Amino acid sequence: MTGVMAATRPRRVALIILEIGLALLAVWSIYYWRTRELLPDDGFTEAPYFELQDLAGRTWTLDDFANKPTVLYFFAPWCKVCKASAHQLRWFHRLFGDEINLVMVALEYPGIEAIRDYRRIHQVENLILLGDHAVAKNYRIPGYPTYYVLDAAGKIRRRDFGFSTVGGLWLRTCLPDR
Repeated sequence: MTGVMAATRPRRVALIILEIGLALLAVWSIYYWRTRELLPDDGFTEAPYFELQDLAGRTWTLDDFANKPTVLYFFAPWCKVCKASAHQLRWFHRLFGDEINLVMVALEYPGIEAIRDYRRIHQVENLILLGDHAVAKNYRIPGYPTYYVLDAAGKIRRRDFGFSTVGGLWLRTCLPDR
């Protein structure tokens, strides 16, 4: 009996490794499919230029963030995942705001009051810009939230779609180029 058990143990280990590999392949495939239309994150592609206003009416351009890495976080105030992510962004800004710009770009909102309400309800402390259809098109925003991590020169280093944590955002800004 022990001979049979000994023979099945390597087989079980091989099956577990195969299952883990298939699960990782499935996760990678879903990630690839969801991000396939986003701008390339090759470190050579420049982020599209923009001029957008904040909630106070001040105009900001992409060049205003050229001094350090920047996370451009595109959201909609009605998006449930964006609402769930709000506390993660708040902590990210509190922990890394001196080193990394966090710029939220609002899209698909009924009016500026919806963004002000979102800011108040979710205690957003970082900059929120009022985006438009042109910015959504230039950044190829497929849904919300979508974010791009830019280096200090404005080149796209990382991109993603969906929920992220403080640690996930920090890793995406600090990992070496691929």
